[in-house]
Amino acid sequence: MNITKRRVAFIAALIVSALAIVTVCGLSGCTERGQVSYNLSQDADNFNVRRRVTVINMRSDKVLLQMEGCLSIKTDTETNELSVIAELPNGEYQKHFIYLNEWTMYTVEQIDSTKTDKYNYEFNFLPQELPGVKITNKD
Repeated sequence: MNITKRRVAFIAALIVSALAIVTVCGLSGCTERGQVSYNLSQDADNFNVRRRVTVINMRSDKVLLQMEGCLSIKTDTETNELSVIAELPNGEYQKHFIYLNEWTMYTVEQIDSTKTDKYNYEFNFLPQELPGVKITNKD
């Protein structure tokens, strides 16, 4: 009789554990789409994806601005500004601010397709940001 109670308790614990795992995965977005979306966003923020930003005046249906290139984009809801950082061919960067109001909207298109590995990630160490670290290359 004691063994039966242990067996029931063990099975109940397994069921509770399985439900907990399913719940955690469901709440944390353990989907292929979610991981690919995250990796594409990371690639774009690291200037590895060509994008086109179009700002449209919704009152007149006219295009106000269009930018294309390797762009990192962030919206600041407090200031109603769209911050766009562009990587130039010479490796330099420029930052642009676009003010948005109730009559403007913007779209962001990914120009080129990319092969995003849903399992891949990388660490980018920027030696200029790490005090006391010197990285050398022997070519």
